Amino acid sequence: MRVVVVGATGNLGTALLTRLQAEPEVTSLVGVARRGPRMATPPYGEVTWFSIDVGADDSPVALEHAFAGADAIVHLGWALQPSHRKAVMYRTNVLGTSHVLDAAARAGVPHVLVASSVGAYSRGPKGRRVDETYKTKGVRRSSYSKHKSINERVMDAFAEQHPEVTLTRMRPGLVFQAAAASEIVGLFAGRWVPTRWMQRVRPPFIPLAPRFVSQVVHASDVADAFRAFGSRLLPVPYRLLRAVVQLTWLARLQPTEPGWLDIAAKIPVMSTEKARTVLDWTPRHTSDETLREFAHALAHRTNHEGSHPLHG
Repeated sequence: MRVVVVGATGNLGTALLTRLQAEPEVTSLVGVARRGPRMATPPYGEVTWFSIDVGADDSPVALEHAFAGADAIVHLGWALQPSHRKAVMYRTNVLGTSHVLDAAARAGVPHVLVASSVGAYSRGPKGRRVDETYKTKGVRRSSYSKHKSINERVMDAFAEQHPEVTLTRMRPGLVFQAAAASEIVGLFAGRWVPTRWMQRVRPPFIPLAPRFVSQVVHASDVADAFRAFGSRLLPVPYRLLRAVVQLTWLARLQPTEPGWLDIAAKIPVMSTEKARTVLDWTPRHTSDETLREFAHALAHRTNHEGSHPLHG
């Protein structure tokens, strides 16, 4: 089996390469990224690499060439930054996804898996779980959520136009793994934020709004309800927290747009029952284990070469 991973140097892409290299039926593995890895160290070795900017106008031709002979494509490519340049992110996230789907159809690939996100869902309940039939219109003030929602409509159209292609959508929560800790804090808090003090001191509290009930995903697992590093939660009014993030983002003191808070506060808590029953899947990591691993790696600024987070 020949498998192509688009966005293969990212957080989830790195984990997927590791998993696929352990599968005996995967005999050929192709990685697509804007910039390929600098070193052929695991899990980047034994992979055929194509350096392609999926948002570029000429990318469909290059992608079709990379997809030739593939049995399956996994599209994980996504841009989280620069959050102040919405058109740049739209180019990669929305146009890039359309380019990948179009190239897959022209290359005759029978199976395409696209990483959507829990962020594609509309505002919903926190006190009960909803399933995958819940509406995917996104959260209005989040660019990330809006782009994921647009892509859901793109995939709807693709599925209708190309019934011969099996299209699988994956909507994970926040994706964490130890290997990407340094890159994740750089993308969401800024590279100047110190974290090594966490090796010696546990934060006495973490300021979060009570509305923040979310789900986290280990790079190889889906976990359940969000918990915060074993520290006590300090309830902070949501509007106050969002105002602080809004002001610091507008002043370019940190790179995370306030729409991420809207996702955490408004999207519903999802059921994982379908994955468990249809795929016979059980996670190996709990949410507590995932966050403890991530917090430890964050304190030591751990990062894989070339790794960066996707989305959740």
